[in-house]
Formats: sequence, structure tokens, C-alpha cells
Amino acid sequence: MIKFTKMQGLGNDYVYIDCFSQDVNLGNISDLAKFMSNRHFGIGSDGIVLICKSKICDFKMRMFNADGTEAEMCGNAIRCVGKFVYEKGLTKKENLKIETLAGIKILKLNIKDGEVKTVNVDMGEPILNPKDIPVDFKDEPVKGLKIKAIDKEFEFTCVSMGNPHAITIVNNTKEFNIEKYGPVLEADAHFPKKSNIEFVEIQDKENIKMRVWERGTGETLACGTGACATAVACNLNGLTNRKVNIHLLGGILQIEWDEKTNHVFMTGPATTVFEGEIKI
Repeated sequence: MIKFTKMQGLGNDYVYIDCFSQDVNLGNISDLAKFMSNRHFGIGSDGIVLICKSKICDFKMRMFNADGTEAEMCGNAIRCVGKFVYEKGLTKKENLKIETLAGIKILKLNIKDGEVKTVNVDMGEPILNPKDIPVDFKDEPVKGLKIKAIDKEFEFTCVSMGNPHAITIVNNTKEFNIEKYGPVLEADAHFPKKSNIEFVEIQDKENIKMRVWERGTGETLACGTGACATAVACNLNGLTNRKVNIHLLGGILQIEWDEKTNHVFMTGPATTVFEGEIKI
């Protein structure tokens, strides 16, 4: 039996597993992720997150997509990690360092009456070098990358926040056929490790609508790293200010690309849905 907590950040839902109090067979973690994420035969989620001990930080976060692949980071998931460890009594700290495959992330917990309401995450510096994103393109930053998918040509700006993102502008996110174009663009040859694809509609200098097709998962209601990458991409193209509200299907994230530090800061909610245990 494995005890778990189902949590969501703006509808981006994961199954969280405390690896302090129980042993998880890491050799079968890919199969475990696929089973737990299945919305018909498992718990149902966009993936699973393991909360582990770290030798260099307060905690270590490992996350696996619904298809079993391990991902570098997830902005919505890491906010939930902060809420989990504080409300479960694993820490009394309100400022945390979390180890991820995308580097160390610093969290500031906003607490009211003993409950974590929102979390501010220092997501670090955006990666703009095409080799490090990675994307097959010669110039830095990656702007004006044109890719044809089925019957339509898209123009992308690419940014990594520890995981790869490709951002394109569309006229209307609500009416856009993301199921048609998302899987084709995700696996395009320009992206050696595939890519998360953001479809963006500019409202004004401080507000952006966004839908996201996540690598290894499909469309999700929100993506924290994607929101950060989108804020950077839109500012690079002169479309928005450095501080913006990203309107996702699951709600709103506040993103700021700080000019002094070059770091991207994300603020948003984290919510516990339910707890349980499952036999595997």
C-alpha cells in the first residue's frame, strides 16, 4: 500500500507521495506513474511527485508525467510541495530550498491561520541559449522559429525554465484546436527532447491568455514553468511588461521577470484535494 495526497495548482493535478515515511520502489516508478495517473483505472492526475530527502536542500522533488517519463520541474507542482511539507509538519520553515532536476528553487510560503494559501517561487533565470533549451536554431534568443504542423505554420519563441517551452501567438485561445496541433508540435524535429507548447493570446501589456500542451501529458489546466516562459517570451518580443498576469484554464498566475536579478518569480495557489492509499 502507498499513502498519497492528491493536490492541484490551478487545476494542474498531481499525486504526491511522502518518501520520508514509506518506501517507494524507484525501479518501478515509471509504471507506478502511469498507473496512478490513469483517470479510469488509477487515481487520476497529470503525473506523480515524490517528496524525498536532499543532501543539499530542505527537500528534493522528483516528478513523473502521466506517460511515465521523468520531468525536470513543474511550477504548479512545486508550490504544492511547499504546502505539503509545511502542513504535514515536515518543516516549520516559511522559506524553503527545493532540489529539482532543473536546479535549486527557493519558495516563500504565504501562510494564514496555519494554512499555506499561496506560494512565491524563485524560478531562477530563463535559459535562452538554443543548445541548452534545447532547440535546433542558430540564434539567441530563439525568436522567429517557423514550424509547419499539418495545415498551419506557427512562429515560436523558445525559452527553458529548466524544461523546454515553445511559445506561439494565436488569435483566440478559446477557439484554438489544441488537440489537433499540440501533439504534432510537441514532437517536432526542432525539439531534441520534445517541448511543451504554449498557445498565447495577448490581451494587453499586463494580461496574457494561455493554453498549454504539456510534453508527455497533453493539455493541462495550468503550467507554472510554461507561464514563466511565456512571460519571458512575450517581453522579449515587446508585447508585455515584465510583470504580468497569466490567465490559464485553471486560474491566474502572477509572473515577474525581475530586471535586476534576471530571475523569474511566480506566485499562485496550492490546494489539497484528498488523501488516501492505494494497493499496487
